[in-house]
Amino acid sequence: MIDFNNKGFFKLKQNDEYAERVRSLLLDGEQVIDAYKSMRDGVVFTNKRIIAVNVQGITGSKKDFTSLPYKNIVAYSIETSGTFDLDSELEIYFSSLGQVKFEFTGKTSIVEISKHISKHVF
Repeated sequence: MIDFNNKGFFKLKQNDEYAERVRSLLLDGEQVIDAYKSMRDGVVFTNKRIIAVNVQGITGSKKDFTSLPYKNIVAYSIETSGTFDLDSELEIYFSSLGQVKFEFTGKTSIVEISKHISKHVF
């Protein structure tokens, strides 16, 4: 499970590898919006939730999947990339769980992700 006490997440880079890894977990009508990968872990944004994948162990065969439904988000903020700073950030506050912060590097669909979150928050 995501460590809610550790507010940061490794720098994530757009990568479809984790979209395939969570395909079997998707609900009927659920679609992947975008997928990101850090060194070993990944995050997948769907039209219904965020799925965080924590790869464990030396071989990486054991994985922890944390489902974070958009409906449980009470507030969020985004920081878009700039001219020289290509990194962007997403901070999400979940009711009864706490805060999660995702840091992205390179090309990121942060505005599209924000729109999907807004559909469920407001």
